[in-house]
Amino acid sequence: MRKTVIAGNWKMHMTCAETKKFLQEFIPLIEKFTDDREIVIAPPFTAISTFSESSNFKYINIASQNIHWEDSGAFTAEISPEMLIEHKVKYAIVGHSEPRKYFSESDEQINKRAISAQSNGLTPIVCVGETLEQREKGEAERIISRQVEQGLERTNPSNLIVAYEPIWAIGTGKTCEAKEANKICKLIRKLIGYEDVVIQYGGSVKPNNIDEIMSMDNIDGVLVGGASLDPISFARIANYQQ
Repeated sequence: MRKTVIAGNWKMHMTCAETKKFLQEFIPLIEKFTDDREIVIAPPFTAISTFSESSNFKYINIASQNIHWEDSGAFTAEISPEMLIEHKVKYAIVGHSEPRKYFSESDEQINKRAISAQSNGLTPIVCVGETLEQREKGEAERIISRQVEQGLERTNPSNLIVAYEPIWAIGTGKTCEAKEANKICKLIRKLIGYEDVVIQYGGSVKPNNIDEIMSMDNIDGVLVGGASLDPISFARIANYQQ
């Protein structure tokens, strides 16, 4: 049976002080949530140690916003698996559209990051998604297929999360219709060939659309951006009703 994973990606937000304040407000709001789901938050690297010290791991696990494929070395601005594990990190987001766009990350690099995470006992959250131009040209499924095939090569699907994030819906207020998102998630599952792989949807997920999104049979969770920065908003998402 597939597990439900509700994940928040804080991106370049939240100082250490803000992280403490968030957790003080957020944890009481989720203490009674059902145990059929897992909550994960990816703070910025500077706040990971604060998060680890201040969190309650009964309710929340930590993700990193990236991971390198080497254990150490001259890789400025990168972070190694060992550095993350030291602070009880269990997940690593890789292939998000922002590093793909701003730092020209390739599917090959994303694949190396995903393999590195798994090799070190972490679960990669591998992001895939098409641009608006690609969707309008009818290329969405081809782009997704390439990202899945190249980005997930030699990975173990039993320790993997794939997040479908249509780039045109990230931070824009536009949301991919739930049925269309479900269709793409079904395609991803078929491409991977493992029925129990966990597949999330991400892209302007909010309290007012979470229930519909989570009612879809091929969507096993969400990767939330801006709405995860507010404890009340993210608690409502974590406590979605099917």
